[in-house]
Amino acid sequence: MWNYTEKTLDHFRNPRNVGKIDHPDGTATVGSLACGDALTFQFKLDEAGKIKEAKFQTFGCASAIASSSALTEMVIGKTLDEAKKITNKEIADYLGGLPPQKMHCSVMGREALEAAIKNYETGEKTDRNLEDEMLCTCYSVSENEVRRVITENQLTTVEEVTNFTKAGGGCGKCKDKIAALLKEING
Repeated sequence: MWNYTEKTLDHFRNPRNVGKIDHPDGTATVGSLACGDALTFQFKLDEAGKIKEAKFQTFGCASAIASSSALTEMVIGKTLDEAKKITNKEIADYLGGLPPQKMHCSVMGREALEAAIKNYETGEKTDRNLEDEMLCTCYSVSENEVRRVITENQLTTVEEVTNFTKAGGGCGKCKDKIAALLKEING
């Protein structure tokens, strides 16, 4: 059994803002049912350009549901520029922390937020930049995503990268590439 904080358990047992928004300003789906976690995130802006409503639908574990619920609370009342600055670490911290093996759930929330804002700004429905090179084909994790997560979270081991992104958690063929990125980024 995972060691969850009371706040994480509360957001899992009593998730906030579950559902869909009619005519959302921004929407995105990230993750994959095949991988075990998927998240649809939507928001609506008020006249002042602040997020007045945020909703989610998540298929996943307690951490995925709690992270998604927390994210909706964190973004309501923020401008898009303010929301863009939210990191996966801030989502996990909002919940009082997540087990290391479940940090990928907070990363999924950040990815969904980023993709929904991109959808609002560009009209694009895609969740990822199709030009990004896939580092991990098992979990569809791009090299750019791994770079960002390593840098934002000061990761130093392949195991940490796997915990935060799932990359390397399937067939394992990408572990050498992850190790090379860690060496490149961390020196």
